[in-house]
Amino acid sequence: MRIAHGLCAAGLACVLTACAPEEPARTVLSGTPSAVPESPAAPRVTVTTLVDGLDHPWDVVQAPDGTLLTGERSGRFVVRRPDGRVEELRADLPDLYAVGETGLMGVALGHDFESSRTVYACQGHRDPDDVRVYAWTVDPGWTTMTRQRTVVEGLPVARGGRHGGCRILAHPDGTLYIGTGDATRPTAPQDPAGLGGKVLHLNPDGSPAPGNPDPGSVVFTLGHRNVQGLALQPGTGRLYSVEQGSSRDDEVNLLVPGGNYGWRPDREPGTYDESVPMTDPERVPGAIPAVWSSGSPTIATPGLAFAAGPAWGPWSGALVVSSQQDEKLLLLRLSGDGRSVTESATLLEGEYGRLRSLTSLPDGSLLVTTDNGSGDKILQVAPV
Repeated sequence: MRIAHGLCAAGLACVLTACAPEEPARTVLSGTPSAVPESPAAPRVTVTTLVDGLDHPWDVVQAPDGTLLTGERSGRFVVRRPDGRVEELRADLPDLYAVGETGLMGVALGHDFESSRTVYACQGHRDPDDVRVYAWTVDPGWTTMTRQRTVVEGLPVARGGRHGGCRILAHPDGTLYIGTGDATRPTAPQDPAGLGGKVLHLNPDGSPAPGNPDPGSVVFTLGHRNVQGLALQPGTGRLYSVEQGSSRDDEVNLLVPGGNYGWRPDREPGTYDESVPMTDPERVPGAIPAVWSSGSPTIATPGLAFAAGPAWGPWSGALVVSSQQDEKLLLLRLSGDGRSVTESATLLEGEYGRLRSLTSLPDGSLLVTTDNGSGDKILQVAPV
């Protein structure tokens, strides 16, 4: 459904748009990239616009009743109801720090959402300046978000908002994984006591989750630049991350407890040196190599999901990575051990501009948000 909507008075829950005639789904064929070996033809997909007229929607989730929830980086929560109506939720964010890459970012539903109505959201925070994850509840009528508690605070934030992270993955076991950015702080990624440039693993109350390498710490992995995508592989439970490189080497990584992924931008004391390798085994002994790297130049990869279900044909089970700079989706078929990529293909190249978040739906389709700055969309991409 293609929906064009306008703004409403701040602080009020209001209908942003009326239902519009459903935009006909488009069938798209794709080519193949050159970063990994060429592969069989990419799948045919249909693309349907579910929501239009957004401003930097950072993430999107689907509730069990079919409602879609997204958050704009500038600080609005917006829902699309199953009947197609799009509305802004009441939500009080007086302390939001929305500058550059930081603002209202990752959103996830609690594993017990149907009973608790809990939504986790990551945001920049001002006075004091940091990045935090809050637990919210949303009323059954999807009109109001109410902040309940702080889950984690003290994630670093840069003055200009660079490298704010912040992806949340709600694991089926009830714990949370949170990908953070290094906030351009030279020593943050390799500082085991800090929360920047890490993947965190914690309980919903903010305490360290069972199985962390240090039982007293929420840090799960370290040595990251800016983790903006997390995804669980169906059937194996393997956890993958995606992060953006500087001028080269965006990475997909297979995360293991205590793993160090080799980002160390402190070659010169006090200087954030972005010329260092994304994975630097010489300066970080034991650094874990990436499953996939873009090479040079970077393609800017913020989103990660899996293509699941038989409709994807030979691409079922492939990783899907979004690209802002190259304006495409990249399909990556993994090796049996999950540590390398054997084939690849592309979808939607140049069709919708910059692509940000990816969300897998139970029917096998993907939700994709665009990141063009105005007139942004939530797309549903379905294999045919």
